[in-house]
Amino acid sequence: MSVSEPSRPFSVCVFCGARPGSDPRFLEIARRAGALLAACGATVVYGGGSVGMMGALADAALAEGGEVLGVIPAVLMNREVGHRELSRLEVVADMQVRKQRMIELSDAFLTLPGGLGTLDELFEVLTLRQLGEHAKPIVVVSDAGYFDALAASLQAFVGHGLAGERDVAALELFPTIETALARLGLAASPAARATPVPSGSAA
Repeated sequence: MSVSEPSRPFSVCVFCGARPGSDPRFLEIARRAGALLAACGATVVYGGGSVGMMGALADAALAEGGEVLGVIPAVLMNREVGHRELSRLEVVADMQVRKQRMIELSDAFLTLPGGLGTLDELFEVLTLRQLGEHAKPIVVVSDAGYFDALAASLQAFVGHGLAGERDVAALELFPTIETALARLGLAASPAARATPVPSGSAA
């Protein structure tokens, strides 16, 4: 008789800026994401920094009693100020290992406003999904239209025949953090919580 492995909390990898941004709303989005994910009982996986939106996300999740796992390259421990109060902080060799580890630890990917590093992480998981390396949901919060131009550019790539419609459609845009989490089957009230979208490798 086989013994099944104990279930673990649904893990959501959050990509967002290491800077605070020019508008206070960016930090507020990060705080709300962290608090809601913790209230849903989801584990937050992120880049391990304690500054900018990354720090606001982690601090809010921890304040709600959530589990937060950070993955940070040694070279960024000072620049992004590695967060020392996390449930677990993994210091890895480089950026590529960081992305690989975050992907391994996660059941879904949530992207908030950010800069070049955020886009790098987002396109990494989108490309890997295109290649069939995973089938995990990829949701993006386009607060106040932040990512609308990016979505339009992706559709232009499809129109030029250089990207597939199905591959681009794997990136799902939502106007608020609440609608993005609902897509993942996560609700702040445990009584109303749906079963999270299953993830795994594509066949």
